[in-house]
Amino acid sequence: MNRHLQLVREYHQAFQLPQAESGANEHLSDMEIIMRQALLMEEGSQLLKAIESGDMVRILAGLVGLAYSALGAIAIQGGDVQDRPVIWHNDGFVLSLMRLVSDKINACSDGGIDHYSEVYNLCLSLARGFINADFDKAMQRIHDSKMSHLKASDLSDCLYE
Repeated sequence: MNRHLQLVREYHQAFQLPQAESGANEHLSDMEIIMRQALLMEEGSQLLKAIESGDMVRILAGLVGLAYSALGAIAIQGGDVQDRPVIWHNDGFVLSLMRLVSDKINACSDGGIDHYSEVYNLCLSLARGFINADFDKAMQRIHDSKMSHLKASDLSDCLYE
């Protein structure tokens, strides 16, 4: 099982949030898809605002938040992350990045684990390749703050120089 998905499953278990048994691959109801889509759109909005600001720490937090939400949808279904390569050519335009993020979020409207996995893989790829950050460390830090109900700590030391 993907280690970041394990963190999200731990969070769901600790706070008694719904999730299927690992390997169950249950389908989401229409209302669950709507709720998950709303969460992804909210996290996506935060990410796009961070991109607009140019603040790398906020961008990293946005990427982790969006990934965490996508993993939540996978945990609810009892699935696992499907590793898929991310194809994106950095053309230097922020609009192409916005379209990519928006398209991946929009594709999740079918509730499929493969599309949630694509959102997660995109976040992972952008964190590592676009902003040059330690995604694992940032994900662990955000997870720890969620588990303790504390405000997320500063992620600036998760950025490589």
